[in-house]
Amino acid sequence: MVYIRKYKQRKKEYLNEIEIKNEIHQKELLATQLEIQQATMQQIGRELHDNIGQKLTLVSLYTQQLLYENKVPEVSERIEQVSQIINQSLQDLRSLSKTLTDDNISQKEIVTLIQEEVDNTNSFKKCMVSFKHNFEQLDLGFVHKNVLLRITQEFIQNSIKHSKCKNIFINLNTSEESLWELNIKDDGVGFDKSNTKSNGIGLTNMKNRAEIIGANFSLESQKNLGTTLNIILKRQP
Repeated sequence: MVYIRKYKQRKKEYLNEIEIKNEIHQKELLATQLEIQQATMQQIGRELHDNIGQKLTLVSLYTQQLLYENKVPEVSERIEQVSQIINQSLQDLRSLSKTLTDDNISQKEIVTLIQEEVDNTNSFKKCMVSFKHNFEQLDLGFVHKNVLLRITQEFIQNSIKHSKCKNIFINLNTSEESLWELNIKDDGVGFDKSNTKSNGIGLTNMKNRAEIIGANFSLESQKNLGTTLNIILKRQP
């Protein structure tokens, strides 16, 4: 009987050890995937800036030269329209390149990053997004800021695209129990979580990002009652 008890105890300890190792391996795998993804995005951002950005700049200069040399009013108006489109495209490209290279994330506070995303979304006037927080500065590394920002972006995009919402409410707070807690809610049509089509790549991405940093992830949604996302990173004891 003593032998059997010891055997069961050792087996339980062994299984627990295997489970812990699997969890660590899974987190390391997710972290590696994020690093590869970030490196790829940075490379794309640099290529956009250095290659396509320079070509658009050159085209913009050519159109300005044509506008200066042309003497026909109707043609000048068309050239001016083309020039405006090129300049707007160049501005959008620079903004995208800056986002992809992630210099923005490293240099700014998380509150500033989320507020910029809120302001950009509100400028389209498709949905009103509000952002509240109980701090101005929070000592977060690149990975944590990246996770918070990307999850926020994912939720906003999904809500605008699928939920037909009028409002999105974002709250980011810190407390004695948690390093931070992110809560996002929309007033859209919601969805059935049991529907596998609703549980798509967007939700999977958000879950994976939260798992990388060991945060608790929960998402609740009901038809006609909107969707609520809650992510908490507990303080280490």
